[in-house]
Amino acid sequence: MDIQELLGKTFTKIEGKKGSEELKFYTDDNIYRMYHEQDCCECVEVEDICGDLTDLIGTPVVDAFEKTNSEEHPEGFDAECRYLDDSFTWTFYTIRTEKGAVTIRWLGSSNGYYSESVTLEIAHKISFAPNLSN
Repeated sequence: MDIQELLGKTFTKIEGKKGSEELKFYTDDNIYRMYHEQDCCECVEVEDICGDLTDLIGTPVVDAFEKTNSEEHPEGFDAECRYLDDSFTWTFYTIRTEKGAVTIRWLGSSNGYYSESVTLEIAHKISFAPNLSN
């Protein structure tokens, strides 16, 4: 799912933080999950969150976009915190409401063979059953 599908959505709750392997964005009718499908030999997690996630709650999303950047052996990177360091991918998600903007920076590292991408999906549709009792 494309991050642009969040446009117009109003989050009621957000779960996750720096160092997490997933973030969950709750609306009245869906839970959106941002995560990496773990395979064998890669590590992908939220490296940083710039802004206040609470700025995204209670006001519709007016802008959302993704950018990626990849390079080998970035300068100043502490490879000891990763078990493989041949390939690196940063994925930046910026989400904006009228209250403010947040940029979520994911970092993936691997031996270069495995994916370092982040997935956004609807993890759960919330449905309300009608009250049929009289």
